[in-house]
Amino acid sequence: MRPDMFKKPVHILVGLGFPLEVQTAAEAYKQLLEWPTLAKDASYKIALNACRAAMKGDIEAETARGLYAAFAEKHDLLLPSGDPLIAMRQQRDRDGHIR
Repeated sequence: MRPDMFKKPVHILVGLGFPLEVQTAAEAYKQLLEWPTLAKDASYKIALNACRAAMKGDIEAETARGLYAAFAEKHDLLLPSGDPLIAMRQQRDRDGHIR
């Protein structure tokens, strides 16, 4: 098993609401690099640095996973557990701009 592999993947929504399974700190790091510049806040920087550290082996992958999941939840990217279709509907219902 890779040292940056998460024990349990983080499920997020990307683009127009497509589900994505993030299984490693490297995958999380890649997703973070694609985050818009104007939306890069403190949680972004913490998650990015944690993923980078996990890829180097400086911290455990589960630590990076927790910080990445917290970032995803803060920015409404985290896919609720369960059926992806139900989760996408829940995401749509939370967003007042989508009807």
